[in-house]
Amino acid sequence: MGGFTGFPKGCIPFLEALSRNNDREWFGENKQAYESEVREPALAFIESMAPGLRRLSPHFRAIPKKIGGSLMRVYRDIRYTKDKTPYKTNIGIQFRHELGRDVHAPGYYVHIQPGGCFIGVGIWRPESRVLAKIRDFVVDNPASWQQANNYRPFKSHYALEGESLKRPPRGYPPEHPLVEDLKRKDFIACSAFDDQQVCRKDFSRFVAGRFRQATPFMNYLCSALEVQF
Repeated sequence: MGGFTGFPKGCIPFLEALSRNNDREWFGENKQAYESEVREPALAFIESMAPGLRRLSPHFRAIPKKIGGSLMRVYRDIRYTKDKTPYKTNIGIQFRHELGRDVHAPGYYVHIQPGGCFIGVGIWRPESRVLAKIRDFVVDNPASWQQANNYRPFKSHYALEGESLKRPPRGYPPEHPLVEDLKRKDFIACSAFDDQQVCRKDFSRFVAGRFRQATPFMNYLCSALEVQF
């Protein structure tokens, strides 16, 4: 896929060093290492994912831009948190639905962090109106929800994660057989992978394969929210 041949071997060590030296002075002194070990290869990875993503679905976007594209900013928003460390110590890459800026829509996500790498699919913390649409769709289409979750390639590699309500949401029957799913605040699934996978030449192919294994799950959520898959 394109000219991307894996993240440099210095990528994970750079993120480890950043977690130990999360301050502006150190980052400024190591800005070139950030560019060569993290940002430039991340943009190359995003570009390499575009063809496979189009084959999977024409409605998701791989945008290799430094600002405003698929690569999430390294700078943390510290306005509303006690943790004032200025930088994220992970690489976050999101492949949004083409309508993702206008409506809540499912997406694909790659998270690279020492000891905590994973691929995510689905929709995280949707607003109440959107969440209600998904819950209603699960109530109306329980069999296909179970089929999507029990699709063997998906079930073998992914686990549903995120937060849930302690009680059934208002307006939904507590005796419903899928009540635990109706309690969900997030409809996301994650698939962990080893740190060293990011340095392999076939990393793009690996990620595209994991995305493909989640097709029934993503198709279901898109149908629930009435956006095209």
